[in-house]
Amino acid sequence: MPSTSSQNIQHLLEPPDVSAAHQSALEYLDSSFAHIDHLDGLDEVLLQTRARGSELQRQLSTSQQSIDSLVAKARVEALANLDTARGLAEDRVLMESEMTHLSHELVSSLSPSNSDASPTLLEDIETMHRVLKELESVRAYVAVIERALTLSEGALSQLRDAPSPISTSSTSEYCRLSAFVNNVVQTCNAVQEAGSVEQSLHLVTFVRRIRDKTWSDMRGVLSAKLSSMLDNLKWPMTIDYPVVSVHDRKSFESAFKDLIFLQEIGENLEHSTNQPERGFVGLYPLETLVHAISLRFKYHFETERETNRLDKPEWYLSHIMNVAHDHRPFMENVVQRLLLGTRYQHVNAWQNYITLLVPILERKLRRTVPTLLSHPALLAHTVYQALTFDSNMRELGYEFVISTEAKKNEEKGGISSVILGQKEWFDAWLEGEKTFAEDQYHEIISASDAWVIVDDDSNDSDEYKHSRSVAEIKATNSSRRIKALVEQVTDRYSPLPSFAQRTRFLIHVQLPILEQYYSRISSSLDAFETLSSALVRAVPGALGVEGTKADSGKLTGGVEGSQRLCKALLGARYVESAMQRWGEEEFYLELWTEINHRASLRIRAEMHPSLPDSANRRSNKSDAPECTIFEELITQYTNLASRAEDMLVNQVCGETETALRAHFSAVTSPKDGDQTMDDGIAVPPTLLPSIALLSGHLTFLRNTLPNAVTTHIYRRIAVHISEHILQREILFRPGLARGQLRGGLAREQARSVRAECELWVETSQAALRTSRARAEGPWGRLLVAGRLLGAGRHEVERAITEVLGGQDGWEDALDAVTSLGSGGLGKEEVKTVLRLRDDL
Repeated sequence: MPSTSSQNIQHLLEPPDVSAAHQSALEYLDSSFAHIDHLDGLDEVLLQTRARGSELQRQLSTSQQSIDSLVAKARVEALANLDTARGLAEDRVLMESEMTHLSHELVSSLSPSNSDASPTLLEDIETMHRVLKELESVRAYVAVIERALTLSEGALSQLRDAPSPISTSSTSEYCRLSAFVNNVVQTCNAVQEAGSVEQSLHLVTFVRRIRDKTWSDMRGVLSAKLSSMLDNLKWPMTIDYPVVSVHDRKSFESAFKDLIFLQEIGENLEHSTNQPERGFVGLYPLETLVHAISLRFKYHFETERETNRLDKPEWYLSHIMNVAHDHRPFMENVVQRLLLGTRYQHVNAWQNYITLLVPILERKLRRTVPTLLSHPALLAHTVYQALTFDSNMRELGYEFVISTEAKKNEEKGGISSVILGQKEWFDAWLEGEKTFAEDQYHEIISASDAWVIVDDDSNDSDEYKHSRSVAEIKATNSSRRIKALVEQVTDRYSPLPSFAQRTRFLIHVQLPILEQYYSRISSSLDAFETLSSALVRAVPGALGVEGTKADSGKLTGGVEGSQRLCKALLGARYVESAMQRWGEEEFYLELWTEINHRASLRIRAEMHPSLPDSANRRSNKSDAPECTIFEELITQYTNLASRAEDMLVNQVCGETETALRAHFSAVTSPKDGDQTMDDGIAVPPTLLPSIALLSGHLTFLRNTLPNAVTTHIYRRIAVHISEHILQREILFRPGLARGQLRGGLAREQARSVRAECELWVETSQAALRTSRARAEGPWGRLLVAGRLLGAGRHEVERAITEVLGGQDGWEDALDAVTSLGSGGLGKEEVKTVLRLRDDL
């Protein structure tokens, strides 16, 4: 409606429309004076119209004045209303802002949608109420602490003023403090179970600390008295107690007993409050004695003095060792006597004293080892010295205190466990030892005299020397040094307290040395076989071979070839013998037993190819393994030595058989078959090269190999060569007819064969420097055949009769001719030999 009123007002204020007025007047005249006769009333109408016009003009003027007045008034009122409306609008905006502010104040500060809001009045009241309760709790908290501190000061003052010897009454204030603390603990625990705040736990911790600090200070009071007495005794120097004055001894014993009695009171209180028991309990007086030693230790070995050196761990270890040794008489004769009549009379004073000294070294090692990780040699030296210290302490009769878990694993403990118990430190040490062992191995193998054969009579024990002759103790330098290296490694890790650590050391450090040496000898034999094959080429790694242009025939033929094989044989046999003795030693027997009894160690061992599978060598799981820890490696080295021995036998036999080819061709030719030497010796000269070759080989073997090995190889060589000669020259000799057209050997040929057979035995005897019986044993079959052929008719008459006649005593008849019986020949073979005689 406001818009309609405004339009009406605007319409009324517009000036009159003249054209509309004229149109309206015209319409009026047309309607009023439609005919000319009606014009008479025109004047009257005109007068009326003028009068009305005047009246309207007057009204218009009045209306105009009224309108102007009303418009002016309306303008004034409109302006006033506009100002009022503006004021009201501003008031409305302020009210809306105030309402928004008030509505925000009604939203809780805990609302997640309005994190920046301040707390409401209700919340402020609740907060102040909570703060008031907390202040009350703090007041109670402070009151508890004040009470505890007051009792603490009272306990200390009471003990300071108490005369010696102290009694239970001397610690009554501390008993009150302990009871108060226990009461606080029980109350807080009850409140906590009911849902109290965490602050109660802090209060419990704090009052317990006050109690413990008070007890520590009480110990300090009595320890200070004992320390002053120790100064009179010149502690920590070695004390000659009988020389000390009576007054000083009484003062010392009184202060010592006061501390012991204080410790008894403390333990009684612990038992009454059901506090958990501690594993090791150090005697208070001994802790005071150790404190003086600890101060001296810090001065010498934890400052910048010259005695504090990383490369000399034996200095501070020896220092503690000497302290333990020097003070042992004082501990056993004086301190142990002072413990009589106390609850600690069964405590070994010296053992307790050493246990208190050990943490000094443990602290030193924990600070030192991190700086040694980058220096493997120093780390290894420190570990070795720590293990030596542990071993020396055990020899003195001290047993290290170990945890319950370590007892379950049957560990021995010791200060070395500080290093070995840290996986990172143990791994660093193990890697350093492995690197050192590998470097030593490569240095041994690369030495110029690595494969020189020597008599090993310098590194064996007297018992081992007496069990074998000096001639039997032969080896290469490399095998001797490898044995020494392995034993050195054993010495390094045998003191380890943990069987798991020993197993790791065995697998990662020791066994690889033996494996690499085995591979070295095996590759050398491979190279020898390659050099002696048709593809003549030198392979790096052969025993004593340098370069690639060596003559293969010279390297693998003759005595030099045998020498190379003997080096491999002696090296393998020596290490094999050493491993057999190691396997029977107590250390390895104990380690192998533990490996088989512990599942974790057994699994680790089963994964290593060089350790035997003991599961297949036991009748049941509870039995001890029948094999030794080196059984698998011994088998490998045995096979390696057997391979070298086979190659050596084949080498000698092959060269001898090759040399015999010319002889066999000569003795079977018609021309040479009937030839007799001028000097009457029926031995052809074609035999001499093979005889000389065998003599040279046997002489070398006698001078190089142990007697037992030489005898064994000689038997194999002699049996093989004799069988070869028997087959080629006698049993299946070319040029002899068989059957009815049989043609035997001429007398000279038979004598020549016998002389050849005897010459082989004589050559072997001379080369080996042995008895005739030992020399001719392996040649028995050949000797019997030769003697049957070369004997006179009357000598073999009985043998011929009994052999060809099928009688049972034919071997006795042969023994009368050959002195060897049948020598291993079968009856049919004897018949064949006899039929070769031309006089049969």
